[in-house]
Amino acid sequence: MTSTASLSWCRQAAVCALFLTLSLSALPVAGSSQEVAGSSQEVEGYVRVPTSHANVHMGPSSGQQVLWLAPEGTVLPVIGRQGEWLIVQLSPELRETGIVMRWYRNEDRGYMHESTVEFVEEPRE
Repeated sequence: MTSTASLSWCRQAAVCALFLTLSLSALPVAGSSQEVAGSSQEVEGYVRVPTSHANVHMGPSSGQQVLWLAPEGTVLPVIGRQGEWLIVQLSPELRETGIVMRWYRNEDRGYMHESTVEFVEEPRE
C-alpha cells in the first residue's frame, strides 16, 4: 500500500469511527433511569426534607449534577413525577438556604428521588 492510499484509508476509518460514536451516543442506554421526554406525570402536593440534607438534581438520575442541597425541614411544591423521581419547583429565595452546588442557569425546577423526601399535606407557615 502506498502512503497516499494508507492515509486515505485512515481518514475513512476515522470518519466511520466518528459517525458510529455519534450515532451510538444518541441512543438511550439500557437500564438508564432517564425516561423519554413527555413521560412525566402530573403530581400536586408538597414534600419535606426529613434528613439533614437532600440532593436536588438537574435531571431524573443520581448521575445528574446536583443543583442544590436542601436543608432539613425544607418544603417544596411537587409539579410532576418521572418514575421514582419527583419534579420540584425551585424559587430564587432558596439560594439563601441550603447549599447551592450548581445553580447558575436560573433553573426553576429540580429532581428529587422519592426516597429522600416525605409527602406533606401543605407547607407550614
